[in-house]
Amino acid sequence: MAITKIHAIKATLPKAIKYITNPHKTNDKILVSTFACGVETAPYDFNFALSKTKQSDPNKAFHLIQSFAPGEVSYDEAHRIGTELADKLLEGKYSYVISTHIDKGHIHNHIIFCAADNIEHKKYNDCKRTYYHIRELSDTLCKEHNLSVINPSQNNGKSYKEWQSEKNGTSLKVTLRKDIDDAINSCSSYEDFIALMKAKGYEVKGENLTDSNLKYISFRPLDRERFIRGSVRSLGADYTRERISQRIEEKSKQQARKKVSFVKKKLTTDYSRKELIDTSQEKFKQSPGLNHWATIQNLKIAASSYAGADSIEDLEDKISSKSTLAKSARQSLIDTEHQLKELGEILKYARDYQTNKFYHFRYKKSKDPDAYFRRHETELTLFDGAENMLKRFGINPKNLDLEQLQADYNALQTKKTELQKTYKSAEKEVADLNRKLANIKQYLHQEQTPKRTETKKPEQSL
Repeated sequence: MAITKIHAIKATLPKAIKYITNPHKTNDKILVSTFACGVETAPYDFNFALSKTKQSDPNKAFHLIQSFAPGEVSYDEAHRIGTELADKLLEGKYSYVISTHIDKGHIHNHIIFCAADNIEHKKYNDCKRTYYHIRELSDTLCKEHNLSVINPSQNNGKSYKEWQSEKNGTSLKVTLRKDIDDAINSCSSYEDFIALMKAKGYEVKGENLTDSNLKYISFRPLDRERFIRGSVRSLGADYTRERISQRIEEKSKQQARKKVSFVKKKLTTDYSRKELIDTSQEKFKQSPGLNHWATIQNLKIAASSYAGADSIEDLEDKISSKSTLAKSARQSLIDTEHQLKELGEILKYARDYQTNKFYHFRYKKSKDPDAYFRRHETELTLFDGAENMLKRFGINPKNLDLEQLQADYNALQTKKTELQKTYKSAEKEVADLNRKLANIKQYLHQEQTPKRTETKKPEQSL
């Protein structure tokens, strides 16, 4: 289980980097890694990237903290997860320093990344949407590493809107309205509506239309203590007892008038996305109306699941084929992300080298090198660091072709986008096909089960 939080750094970047790379906290800096910068030169690298952007907000960097549950993860694994999180979040565009602190009761990662990216020179947009993206990435990585994932109900950090919604019960009312609307759309009579609401897990009182003792119909979810009234003030004018009955009657009349178009709509609707209803439960045996509705629904679901497949074997072949496609696309996506990360780093150092080469040339020709170095320490440090890193990548700095490097990077980005589409599409198709297969098998089992029961009845009576 990992918990994440993030905040902006506006003035204390060198101090922040010095803090997170403290040798006493990081196993003598063994648990420190960087991307597109050095530990010692990170402030210079960040400032250089910031100088390229036209956006004027004061954020110089962002400090992301990822904390793990005590005893759940090793030092090395925590560091790997943090690096994977940084790579997936920043996509090889932003320089970063990551460290894993092991001096407290729980292991936690610190990731400080530049507020401006090295590729398009845009500022990182820190907002609620990007934070949710960070949390989703962290949870996904935890699952991949067989770690627990925090349940949303365990998160005490609710927004004011969420807290106010729970306090007033409005979130529950929204759910109740939706369940009522769905039940009305599925039922042909008021009696069936009441049966379906009970089947959904609600306790209902005051449902009798002629009952003068109880003015309102009320619903109570099984996990709640209080009933919610179906009144104008509580749920709205469309959710009173009388109005619910009227809505069901109006829907039935409308369907009768448009019988032909209704059939066409039903024939073209894909019900295979729904799960088959288990009619063996006691509530379906006790309510003929509810059982009839469920039987019809199951027939529609099974018919939609059969569509597009000649047999169960045909479905299984399609699942196997799409699964293979999804796995291949995912592996290619991982490989492409690694290539993008490396090429993004090379591109960053190539730009640093080209931009600061002039200062290096002037430094070599200067009559007072020490004085010149003091005036242009940042530029000269960035040039030396870029030259060394390019050589480490096996690139001769004198033969740099920035346009070609950028073109290669853009081509990889396009490839990554297409692979993501292919992977998501294949995964969705696999899920749909698996659901269809499960529906068909469950439907065939339900059809066969009553026949076996009927043959046993005479034997039991003897």
